[in-house]
Amino acid sequence: MRATKGAARNKAKKRLFKAVEGFVGGRRRLLRTAKETLLRAGMFAFRDRRAKKRHFRRLFITRLSAAAEMRGLRYSRFIHGLHLANIGLDRKSLSELAILDPETFDVIVGRIRHELDQHDAKIRDRQAAKVKTA
Repeated sequence: MRATKGAARNKAKKRLFKAVEGFVGGRRRLLRTAKETLLRAGMFAFRDRRAKKRHFRRLFITRLSAAAEMRGLRYSRFIHGLHLANIGLDRKSLSELAILDPETFDVIVGRIRHELDQHDAKIRDRQAAKVKTA
């Protein structure tokens, strides 16, 4: 005797139609278009989870750039100073600090400025020694 897939198929269709609730027209009511739409929605979701990370990073950089500019530093110098000062905070936490706790951010900027001044002095000394030998 031939076994049918009736119950399993109905369960799968029920699961599919539950997933496409909120879609419009045939995308919600018709099996084939519902499947296609769900597949496409999954592809967009996968792509946009990665795009979201990029967008937020851009936002954090914009916030940090504005906060550093207010304190007289360019963004690139700010990031360079972070590395020189061995401050391991990421852009997200730094931008949150700049907004929510400006005093702490000022302390960090002071430390960065100190490290940048030392770094610039070393470079000036190297260049002066180079000129003397030439």
